[in-house]
Amino acid sequence: MQGVISNDAAEPAGGRGAQRFAAADTLRTLNRAGTVAGIDVAGAQLLRIGENAVYRLSDRIIARIARTAAYEPDARKEVAVARWLQGQGYPAVRALAIDQPIVVDDRVVTFWDVVSDKESYGSTAEVASLLVWLHRMEPPTSLELPSLQPFARAELRIDGNNWFGSEDRNFLRGRLGELRAGYADLEFALTPGVIHGDASVGNVIHDDAGDPVLIDLDGFAIGPREWDLVVTALYYDSFGWHTRQEYDAFAKTYGFDVMEWSGYAILRDIREFLMVTWLSQKAGDDERAAAEARKRISALRAGSDRRDWQPY
Repeated sequence: MQGVISNDAAEPAGGRGAQRFAAADTLRTLNRAGTVAGIDVAGAQLLRIGENAVYRLSDRIIARIARTAAYEPDARKEVAVARWLQGQGYPAVRALAIDQPIVVDDRVVTFWDVVSDKESYGSTAEVASLLVWLHRMEPPTSLELPSLQPFARAELRIDGNNWFGSEDRNFLRGRLGELRAGYADLEFALTPGVIHGDASVGNVIHDDAGDPVLIDLDGFAIGPREWDLVVTALYYDSFGWHTRQEYDAFAKTYGFDVMEWSGYAILRDIREFLMVTWLSQKAGDDERAAAEARKRISALRAGSDRRDWQPY
């Protein structure tokens, strides 16, 4: 059985029953999860807060805390995927060999090996190389990977975030409906199969030997391979975060240029929208993130240039 601790006294953030997800709140959750797992979390260092709060622990351990227990199926899948990939010799982050995930304080906690003591991200070509390998793999039926649900988290992020005013929430709900319709009409060029779900240079890091390793496995699914390719494309095309040379290296290594596919613009728009709803989760606790989220929502409304979006 996974460890489960109820916490009826969890602090609400106000409105819509959401909990705070700031450093102090997630550290309390980490302390309780460490007790359940038998892991010493003393001196835990907060690395970042986004979809998850990520902590570095002693003994080269990473702890990931998801925002709500609604993400428990994704966390359970993520651990199972990591163990499958490890068995196949695929270079991905390794889940600790303990009974996990752990549900505590209505949040989900998982524990992972540290990939490297240095923060060195992969190149676009290395991302493509890992995707070529991954997209050729056949997961076992026992893994029971779900079909890609591209908008599932968007609904949670919009409806569960009391930072939004009613006007912005209504706009985002309406835009979500438009994008759903556009996605339903897509005709994909590549054969569907196993996908990472959020493939980018930010989710490929170098291990201590300098080799690229895939991280953040909670988005694994069965779906269109184009979904894994469009992120690098829009980082170049929409935001200018990659150079043309870096994008060309990605497309050449993979062997397919998603920007030349007829459905590219729809997937690009969907990904941009999801980036906005993701960042908005941080807005209630971080004024810098709030300012960026406001700017991004304004850009969606006006259809204006995205070149001033800042990476998070």
